Amino acid sequence: MNKKTAGPGKYKHLFFDLDHTLWDFEANSKVTLRDLYDELDLKSKGIHDFDLFHKNYLVHNERLWERFRNGFIRVDELRWKRMWLTLLDFKIGDEKLARDMGIRFLDLLPTRKLLFPHTVELLEYLTQKKYQLHLITNGFELTQHSKLKNSGIDKYFIEVVTSESCNSLKPHKEIFEYALAKTGATKEESIMIGDSLDVDIQGAINAGIDQVYVNHINGEAHIKPTYTVYSLKELEAIF
Repeated sequence: MNKKTAGPGKYKHLFFDLDHTLWDFEANSKVTLRDLYDELDLKSKGIHDFDLFHKNYLVHNERLWERFRNGFIRVDELRWKRMWLTLLDFKIGDEKLARDMGIRFLDLLPTRKLLFPHTVELLEYLTQKKYQLHLITNGFELTQHSKLKNSGIDKYFIEVVTSESCNSLKPHKEIFEYALAKTGATKEESIMIGDSLDVDIQGAINAGIDQVYVNHINGEAHIKPTYTVYSLKELEAIF
């Protein structure tokens, strides 16, 4: 972790990302895809290796999210095409199946409860310290609120700003400006905490807000954040 810590009273509003930062998207999506794999008997359709199926899904999902963030595709296309492209990898050209999977996936995924280690402990600690906790997420309104409620962490957040609610996406500065206006926070007293250098960290930089890079995967940083931590527990040393 960076040696420096925040000065007394410097930050009042902590803005968290949700997926891949607090809520373990990869673990939860894997459990959900496994259920779909069994429920739809995808093995009988020619997908004999679930782990490969899951790996390919993650690749397509990330690429399509990037296209969505850049305005090249719409949300409904993202939701079913990530399934469609994964099925095509296994020579299954069944569009109806892909669309059905997309719907069923979004029904099941928000009910999952797997969080990164120390998530609840950290949120409890920060709440007791009287920080104002909020979320800024590129996820969908209903889906993200369901994730928060089902994983039991909704009570910690005062405001939840989704890309769907403000019609902007990280890393564009507009979603951060919307979040500041909604919470009544200033840039100087705010900080963004997230796992993505290109989305969370660069977005906060674009908006003139300090950042904490939560480097869960111990990856190399091509952007220099205000702080870097390698587990959520380390945030207690900063705040």
